[in-house]
Amino acid sequence: MENNRRQFLRRLSLAGAASALAPAAFAHQESPDFTHMRRQQQDAAAGELKIALIGAGIMGTQDMNTALQHDNVQITAVCDLYDGRLESAKEKWGDHLFLTKDHKEILKRKDIDAVLIGTPDHWHKQISIDALNAGKHVYCEKPMVHHVSEGKEVIDAWKKSGKVFMVGSQGISSLGNEKARELLASGAIGDINYAEGFWARHSPEGAWQYLVPKDASESTVDWQRYISNTKSREFDPLRFFRWRNYLDYGTGMSGDLFVHLFTSLHFITNSLGPDKVSAMGGLRYWKDGREVPDVLLGMFQYPDSEQHPGFNLSLRCNFVDGTSGTTYLRIVGSKGSMDVKWDEVVVKTNQQTASDDPFMEAQAKMRGAAADRKRILPPNEMVYKVEPGYKGAHYDHFGNFFQAIREGGKVVEDPVFAFRAAAPALLCNDSYFQDQFIQWDPVNMTLV
Repeated sequence: MENNRRQFLRRLSLAGAASALAPAAFAHQESPDFTHMRRQQQDAAAGELKIALIGAGIMGTQDMNTALQHDNVQITAVCDLYDGRLESAKEKWGDHLFLTKDHKEILKRKDIDAVLIGTPDHWHKQISIDALNAGKHVYCEKPMVHHVSEGKEVIDAWKKSGKVFMVGSQGISSLGNEKARELLASGAIGDINYAEGFWARHSPEGAWQYLVPKDASESTVDWQRYISNTKSREFDPLRFFRWRNYLDYGTGMSGDLFVHLFTSLHFITNSLGPDKVSAMGGLRYWKDGREVPDVLLGMFQYPDSEQHPGFNLSLRCNFVDGTSGTTYLRIVGSKGSMDVKWDEVVVKTNQQTASDDPFMEAQAKMRGAAADRKRILPPNEMVYKVEPGYKGAHYDHFGNFFQAIREGGKVVEDPVFAFRAAAPALLCNDSYFQDQFIQWDPVNMTLV
């Protein structure tokens, strides 16, 4: 695999560009060594971009607020199916906004360069394709699609359009992900053989019991438009405001949270994805009528490939976790491990001697070499932290999107990459509900 690693390093453009390391200061005997990760200063923005928001809920609003932190970015229009969010948009972003409940009215406007799609998952595919066909650049929240069968349609529309398409698993743009990618490629933990991720929550909002407005009704919500691409039902405010709990509109814990872990793992390892998927879980606590589990365990097999040796992945999500708030991705190799967060990477190694080859150590003793002389060893634990003032992965993700639009460049999470992260997450749900293993071709992105 050493040749693969050298090829990986040659392809790796992040080292020395995305992050730079400050001296390992402030280290002492009771703490692991650490160093700061920092983002190089980006060039000043050039050319105003006018953007619109389609879906002004929790994530859509966060996306827009982050996008507007960038220079020369202006919001011109907002689309949402609930009156209260349209009214709130004017309060937050100005009376000049064009407001509508029909996303096609947004796409007709010539004063819009790009759209941010923050709708429930079941609308991602159609609005993305409509926007691309209308000549708009697209930023779409994860997962890119609601079903695996929709991936090819979005990819084809993107390729035909010539527009920039970014998917919003923003952790991929973090300094933590970039440093972990660099460290793995350099052989810091040897060859990967196992990885695991965990996402824990323990609160009503964390478990998607969002506030339902008192004025929620068919007079304030365009319910018929909302359900027009799925099963017809009587108005149900829970299915609109707590849509993540229902399969017609959301993708459960796996599509909402596992997809972040897949995105980071695939970026760090350069992987195309697993070839076998399985899942177990259950509804243990939040028995509020939801259709998806609140504890989910996924197991995934990654085959030998040009990018990496074969390894196994275990993912867990628990909305009833008494520790609460725990999120991590751990990558385990033959020489050590990395705990990867968006703003921190902790590398742990098991090297206790100058050489990890017992045969070579024995040969040195037979030659009478000074084997008893102690040598300087690398630290068994090294912590990489972002330096103070780091604006975060979400900010950097939008920076990549806007730079690609202005300069005709590429984004770190285009539809092909995003689909390879979304597919195993969506198949994890299928495995759970079908109670069976699922085979996936990660190269051709098709079911087997």
